[in-house]
Amino acid sequence: MATETILKVTDLCKTYITNKKQNNALKNVSFNISKGDMVAIMGPSGSGKSTLLYTASGMDDATSGEVMLDGENIAKLPKKKLANVRLEKMGFIFQQMHMLKNLTILDNIILPATEAKSKKRTRKQITEQGQQLMKRMGISEIAGNDINEVSGGQLQRACICRSMINDPQIIFADEPTGALNRSSSDEVMQMLTELNRDGTTIMLVTHDSRVAAKCSKVMFIVDGVIKGENELGNYTDGMNIRDRERSLNNWLMEMGW
Repeated sequence: MATETILKVTDLCKTYITNKKQNNALKNVSFNISKGDMVAIMGPSGSGKSTLLYTASGMDDATSGEVMLDGENIAKLPKKKLANVRLEKMGFIFQQMHMLKNLTILDNIILPATEAKSKKRTRKQITEQGQQLMKRMGISEIAGNDINEVSGGQLQRACICRSMINDPQIIFADEPTGALNRSSSDEVMQMLTELNRDGTTIMLVTHDSRVAAKCSKVMFIVDGVIKGENELGNYTDGMNIRDRERSLNNWLMEMGW
């Protein structure tokens, strides 16, 4: 049975003009992500990792190329329609956990759902879903807290809840563990891998090979070009993460890491 492609990127280019000089941040990048994949983007600093994530998700405009999400070229959508697609079909997690200081953790989590008009849920239904997500992530006890009253790991798990509140087809994550210590990083990755096992497609940027080793595929980008892809296969709890990380590091060294 053929695997369904959820994100198809073809000849994606992104060019910046700085000081009257042209910078080709992405150069004819093409790849497919299948439904249920968990894909890591790795590469040296300045290689185009975050630019690829932002352009593929429509957060940044592509200079040229196609980004087909569920059969629709989002690179050509008007801004208002694209904003609706991002709200209702995508979830986002960032290294810096952008949450509103004047709202509780739960209210921050459910905020995107209150804006998604086409979902047609009542406030009670939205709140209940937010509470269920928090329970699943093990952070029910901080629902009424302010964002400055919780740990970094708890806050990032709340960000995962927020990314899931509209039942997205795909989650884009930019260094989701980058600001966390090792223990909190492992907790967050455990949550993401569990979501992935339940069918959520995830595309994430990371510099951490331990994080990438829990993904099903790793794409290595250098100077705006994908130099190679490594199919690791799905990670399960019984697997030796050190062996996967060692194998991945050997491949990264071959790529020029």
